[in-house]
Amino acid sequence: MKEENGKDAVPGKPAKTIRLVINGIHARSGGGVTYIRDLVPRLAAFPDFEVHLLLHRNQVGLFYPVDETIRVHTFDFSQRRLPTLFWEQVAVPLMARDMDADIVFSPANYGPFFARNHVILLRNAVSVRKVQSSLRGKGYWFSLGLATFASILTAKKAIAVSEFAKKDLTFGFAGLLDHKIPVVHHGTRLHGPEGERPVPQTRDLLAVSDIYVQKNYHTLLRAFALLRRRYPDLRLMIAGQALDVIYLARIKTIIDDLDLGESVTFLGYVGPEELGRLYRECRVFVFPSLVETFGNPLLEAMAAGAAIACSERAAMPEVLGDGGL
Repeated sequence: MKEENGKDAVPGKPAKTIRLVINGIHARSGGGVTYIRDLVPRLAAFPDFEVHLLLHRNQVGLFYPVDETIRVHTFDFSQRRLPTLFWEQVAVPLMARDMDADIVFSPANYGPFFARNHVILLRNAVSVRKVQSSLRGKGYWFSLGLATFASILTAKKAIAVSEFAKKDLTFGFAGLLDHKIPVVHHGTRLHGPEGERPVPQTRDLLAVSDIYVQKNYHTLLRAFALLRRRYPDLRLMIAGQALDVIYLARIKTIIDDLDLGESVTFLGYVGPEELGRLYRECRVFVFPSLVETFGNPLLEAMAAGAAIACSERAAMPEVLGDGGL
């Protein structure tokens, strides 16, 4: 990793080099981290790109090791909402101007409004507010919606990860904003088995996502309890970080009420290699989510050749196609 102080002067760029500054401060879990891990080294591999990655020092562990061709700038500021907003809206544009950046890319719904040639990634569905029960949760997603719309209006381009994301995050103005919002679907590094996938010998159902209310695990657990009546040796493996502790407590109560304690396992964070094995060996991959702009686990499960049972909501039909039920 090459770590540079954000205040240091950057040497003059060679002719025809595109200096790309990636504002990564919103990537803390899930798809945001996966996206940067996969995309940034590919961008840095282009000979005419000079890639700079901006991170908070607490994020470094999420991306280590970083490709040596990427220039990483780490910063230390309070990660509370207002200080982060100030840093992004004031410090990042000034820093990008000082670096003579050609493009500032924020792989998040919003970024610095006044950065030159700013590009955002429409990847978080603000319609999550509809499944939030708390006023605080609804308020957060409402404010994210406002910030997203402001970023779309001020950005050079806004890349949508699906047609659903484009529709959901333009709030009825997709037609007017169509010229600046291309749709680019995600890809995955996971590879499937050589030849036809053998029928798994386990009776494990696998679910993959960080634990939030929109992931709909409460419904999955009730469905799983019904399946257990017919298949008592069935197990459910859940891979993902428990980021919403209130929701985690709720689903653990459901597990206790339905007497599922012995048959449900929370795996926590799982690395890419182990995750690939889980996809290949599970009996069925289940994806019950209510709101997704894409759903990376769906793509990974398809790449691994897993049998898939999926909810028919949001972007899921667009991503899954005929790759599952």
